Amino acid sequence: MTDQGPACAQAEVAIDADPQAVYALITDLPTLASCAEEAKAMKWCKGDAAVRGAVFKGSNRNGIHRWSTTCTVTDAEPGSAFAFDVGYFGIPVAHWRYDIVAADGGCRVTERMWDRRPGWFVKPGGIATGVMDRPTVNTEHIKVTLQRLKEK
Repeated sequence: MTDQGPACAQAEVAIDADPQAVYALITDLPTLASCAEEAKAMKWCKGDAAVRGAVFKGSNRNGIHRWSTTCTVTDAEPGSAFAFDVGYFGIPVAHWRYDIVAADGGCRVTERMWDRRPGWFVKPGGIATGVMDRPTVNTEHIKVTLQRLKEK
């Protein structure tokens, strides 16, 4: 998957920190999970660092709803970008991307999500996760994630 076309959810934040340091936080899976609203744990299962092709498992929760995903790193450019594809039992779910740009003595971080679910999977996915309007909810979740990242 790629990040072509407009993202369906995104936000950005200015962080008073070096881009390399912010990249290190984003690519440290326990730290990223602690910042995210639905992700409760992330663990490497193929590789042990953010490199293209590495795979990690995400354990997610929304109230009583729990699910896991398999994520494959598509971009890992230290200090600049981290991106991954998300799948559920081989079904494409989403593409997530973090872009980091040096700015004003710190950096600006933009987080984006592209919904990649096939049409037939949208309703069952919504029922399984408790979220029927994924783009709207993820826009709010991204804002929360970036604010928590800024506070790290």
